[in-house]
Amino acid sequence: MSTQTAARPSGWHSTTGRRAPATGSVVRGTILAAGALAILAPVVWAALSSFKTQRELAQRPPSPLPESFAPDNYTQALGEFSFGQYFMNSVVVTVAATALTLLINSMAAYALSKYNFRGRDTLFLITLSTIMIPIQVILLPVYQVVANLGMVNSYWGLIIPPAATPTGVFLLRQYMLSIPDELIEAARIDGAGEFRIFRKIIIPLSLPALAVLAIFSVIWRWNDFLWPLIVAQRESLYTLPVALAQFNSQLVVPFNLVLAMSVLSILPVIIIFLLLQRQIVTGVAQTGLK
Repeated sequence: MSTQTAARPSGWHSTTGRRAPATGSVVRGTILAAGALAILAPVVWAALSSFKTQRELAQRPPSPLPESFAPDNYTQALGEFSFGQYFMNSVVVTVAATALTLLINSMAAYALSKYNFRGRDTLFLITLSTIMIPIQVILLPVYQVVANLGMVNSYWGLIIPPAATPTGVFLLRQYMLSIPDELIEAARIDGAGEFRIFRKIIIPLSLPALAVLAIFSVIWRWNDFLWPLIVAQRESLYTLPVALAQFNSQLVVPFNLVLAMSVLSILPVIIIFLLLQRQIVTGVAQTGLK
């Protein structure tokens, strides 16, 4: 009997015959749960406060739950503040910019990963180094180019400039390096052209990385504030972040309506992440992105 007891693992539960959870796992789980609660607390507070009235929001100390449930905040935000128009502007800009980002970045990544030409690695390093350049540094020259092309106050001015991203080129290039060169050589021997190889071989094999870049691009474009603020000088072209900032700059800010619109604006991103979180993890793991 003593021999059997001595042979049991240290985490063995004597009554149930099951392995007891290690103390380290419990501590890690507690820390992760506390971190998740700290991150979700502002979102939960905003969602609950979006059903409060202006008087309840002004109370001190604030109450965690709404005393009088006010769903009229959402109907008023949708009806009186042109939320639908701002929402559609964000959808148009996000979808078009994401599609253009996938096209441009995938073509650049294909050239930098599967073509051997002089200065390829140097060009890639220069492209990669632009990640360290803040957008504020190049904001004025980019705006001058857009203005000279007549794209200020237009959807194209919002869509085209942010389309080419060094992060997307890096992510797709790292993934395309894992595609065997023999497949491309065999297609060339069979008489396939470069665009057909790109369309029939590279794109289908790069779908996991393209899915990750698409999700990242949707989040970037949906939450972008600085560039739409500068280019969209007409209210009819405002995206959601710009519109919310305009409401916050009013003399009397309707915080209950702003909170309702904020909750509506973050719902698409949350839904996309919940639906595609497995693709995000899988794609990032396969691209080797740290």
